[in-house]
Amino acid sequence: MSVLPYLVAAWVFLVGCYGLATSRNLIHAVGCLAVCQSATYVLLLTVGYRNGGTAPVFSDLKPDSRPVVDPVVQALALTDVVVGATVTAVLLALVLQISKRHGTVDPDELSELRG
Repeated sequence: MSVLPYLVAAWVFLVGCYGLATSRNLIHAVGCLAVCQSATYVLLLTVGYRNGGTAPVFSDLKPDSRPVVDPVVQALALTDVVVGATVTAVLLALVLQISKRHGTVDPDELSELRG
């Protein structure tokens, strides 16, 4: 098994974190957070990958004849996609409300939110 997919997942996560840390726009920050979460898709699919693996739903497979992929990891990745889309939609709705109430999406200009 190669270490390359793990490095790709780490790189995508770090790129998203860098964009999140340097963002001066709330919409850009939500997009960068979505990029960070996409690294988890790569990581989950890397963990569940098996060389030459087949789907475990075929009834003609005899035990230990061929490697099969783990369907739990695939279900977790699908759940991660759904949760990520929901979180992104809620955050964009919050940014829209902030824009309507304060007239800006720059976090530095939101003086009412400072503690």
